[in-house]
Amino acid sequence: MNPRLGRAAVRIAGAVAVALAIGIGIGNPAAQAQIPGQSTLGDLITPRGGSLKHFASTDPNHRNGDARRVNPGQTYTLMDYNGSAGIVRRFWVTIAPRNNVQIQRQAIVRCYWDGEESPSVECPISDFFGMGFGEWRDFQSVPLAMTSGGYNCYWAMPFHKSARIMVENRSKLPIDALYYNIDVETHDKLPKDTLYFHAQFRREKPTTRGKDYTLLETTGKGQYVGTLMSMQNLHGHGFGFLEGNEEVSLDGENTPSIQGTGTEDYFCSGWYFDTGVYSARYHGVTIRDEAKGRICAYRWHIEDAIPFEKSIKFAIQHGPVDDVQADYSSVAFYYQTHPHPPFPPLPADLLPTDPTQVARIPGMIEAESLLATAQKTTGDLSTQDMGGYDGNWSGDSQLWWLPREAGAHLTLTINAPETKNYDLIGYFTRAKDYGNIRLSINGGAPLPTTMSGYSPEVTASGPVDFGQVALNAGPNKIDIEVFGKDSRSTSYLVGIDGFMLK
Repeated sequence: MNPRLGRAAVRIAGAVAVALAIGIGIGNPAAQAQIPGQSTLGDLITPRGGSLKHFASTDPNHRNGDARRVNPGQTYTLMDYNGSAGIVRRFWVTIAPRNNVQIQRQAIVRCYWDGEESPSVECPISDFFGMGFGEWRDFQSVPLAMTSGGYNCYWAMPFHKSARIMVENRSKLPIDALYYNIDVETHDKLPKDTLYFHAQFRREKPTTRGKDYTLLETTGKGQYVGTLMSMQNLHGHGFGFLEGNEEVSLDGENTPSIQGTGTEDYFCSGWYFDTGVYSARYHGVTIRDEAKGRICAYRWHIEDAIPFEKSIKFAIQHGPVDDVQADYSSVAFYYQTHPHPPFPPLPADLLPTDPTQVARIPGMIEAESLLATAQKTTGDLSTQDMGGYDGNWSGDSQLWWLPREAGAHLTLTINAPETKNYDLIGYFTRAKDYGNIRLSINGGAPLPTTMSGYSPEVTASGPVDFGQVALNAGPNKIDIEVFGKDSRSTSYLVGIDGFMLK
């Protein structure tokens, strides 16, 4: 090889590499003018074109009264622009009263592009900016962030002629101070095939047993670009709903072409988010609350958008076979052609679930509360969510014991307020794979009453009266023995809802 030609080739190759790295196309006319829609770091060395329009709550009298008040039932217009094409590049707000769940879940953001009557964005304000359950917490991602009191959105939101952004206050409280800044990059025109930005909120409380939760179902051409999900066990604890897989059907297909391996897997994490909350560029979990059984997570499909030509249905299971009854809400972020189908109506109830509202039997000693001190001879022992079954379980949960043979023992410790005789009432579960049990107290002989666990369907037993028992003040041991099973039962499992002392 000619040394001079070799060095020239190296220089050319280096120039190409640098150009690619900073976003310049060699020999491409597009390198001389910024293409609307591109906004990477490397693009900043070329002229963007267009101009900037700024909309803000700035005091028109040039004093310091920059906030706007939005009373209950009032709708306030933040931006109403007509005249040319543009792209909303930045949308920032802050609100007082600060971090108020009533307002953050009931102040509704709506965006209308090019004179449409049905909004392309309709979403509670905190959810729109990436945070569920009506909360405000610091997190950072590429398109959305909450930082030091500010709500930030950098999704590109294009339009050809006009754009309108509004906030409706559905709460019973006034928004005392709404501050906002919106920056629009204007152009003479945008490409005809430019897709419109959409953000659609949905909620199911409770989720439907045996049926996937649907985040989005729409027709048109576009691409799915992001998910925010707020998921809460309606029974106050447990993350069993995370066993559900995402299922995405494209362009009318009968079988979803995208099927996942678990909810936390879809959100680019694992093991029920066991290391806690975090925020990354394209995915994160911002709330993980074991006491309330709550998860809020986001996933942005910025590098892996899901294209569709005619339609998309994005659904996700709640539990392995849609068997965990939960409160699910979501925002689907996507771009698509217009006209778009109208959104489902917003739910009348937007406020998050209060876990203290779960029905409990007064005076019940909840069996799941005895898990920490329980002792067993064999079989796994855990808490099971019973909300997906027809029946009345106190707290919608039970202590679930999985022995596989007769003769197994489980010992639970309950506390009596004073030394005397009590009428011992037990509440259990019956199912097709449950065994027969008998009880003894503090090492005594088995009580005469037994409980048959078999039923062709999962059902709550209701009260089972074991008669009078002598208990000591303080801790007492209840021994539960599996002594056999109905001939129709397929196993020896045991479900315990709780006990009452009368």
